[in-house]
Amino acid sequence: MSQQFSLFARMGKDLPLSILHELTCELKVSRVMTTEITTLPSTASMQEVKELLRSHRISGIPIVDEETLVGVVSVEDLILALEQHALDTPVSRFMTPQVLTAHPEEPVFEALKQLERQGIGRLLVLDEDGKLAGILTKGDIMLGLLGALQQAYDRVERLGRERQPRYFFEALVSDETSLILSYHVRPNDFTQGGRASAQVKKALLQIGATPQLSRRVAIAAYEAEINLIIHTDDGGHIVVKIQPEKITVVAHDTGPGIANVELARQPGYTTASETAREMGFGAGMGLTNIERCTDEMHIWSAIGSGTRIEMIFYVPPEESA
Repeated sequence: MSQQFSLFARMGKDLPLSILHELTCELKVSRVMTTEITTLPSTASMQEVKELLRSHRISGIPIVDEETLVGVVSVEDLILALEQHALDTPVSRFMTPQVLTAHPEEPVFEALKQLERQGIGRLLVLDEDGKLAGILTKGDIMLGLLGALQQAYDRVERLGRERQPRYFFEALVSDETSLILSYHVRPNDFTQGGRASAQVKKALLQIGATPQLSRRVAIAAYEAEINLIIHTDDGGHIVVKIQPEKITVVAHDTGPGIANVELARQPGYTTASETAREMGFGAGMGLTNIERCTDEMHIWSAIGSGTRIEMIFYVPPEESA
């Protein structure tokens, strides 16, 4: 979790202190919690727990009897039931009845401190009537903070647009203009995850690209960057070629390669390690998000040779010089 907050701190270092204070102190649990909750009654079997955890890809399930929260069952509880060959046993035998909770209007950082202090993975959120309103994990908190940080960046960008060139590449005049940016991405370096994509976005904004185009490029570059961190042995490179009519981003590595490219492009498919997933990465949406952001995406990969992903973004005529 500390690695993810290093990423948050680096992304926010250029924001005014007033905005950072708002993000860290005023963001409420209700804004980031998950409200689509899978529950089970205490009479359900541990076999049902096993099936739900696997099908929903979650690590814990609230136990609710007649709209009253009575406990929570986790992967650890399921493992214990498996060891005892007790999958037919009711959940009530293995669940944790003493559940730590949060309130929807509680500051996110207070909830986070409770998670860190207790060494647990989730808090159940109860409304004023004591009814289950949501579930809060460290991953939810990080996504909420990053989303709030993105909105803060957008506000700063809008305020600074008057100081930007009016059109993309307006200040550069030549028969053929291009700008090359290159970044090295190291494997398993989550503390630096997002550095390259953030710098690409900053560069695009500084030369006059619109926030919309800059954001599309940055999101795709970020997904490619995280893939290099998670899936390669030696890291890789991200190279950005900026031209008035298009932007080309290439992520390449000499890593293990992708066994089945078509399968890897399916939403939710992942080969990320358990460690990466616990940190909130490797959800299997990287290539899907890249494809959604780009105008063209091309992938080449070979086992033992590496992978090359080419992402193309066409610059609208009104943005070109």
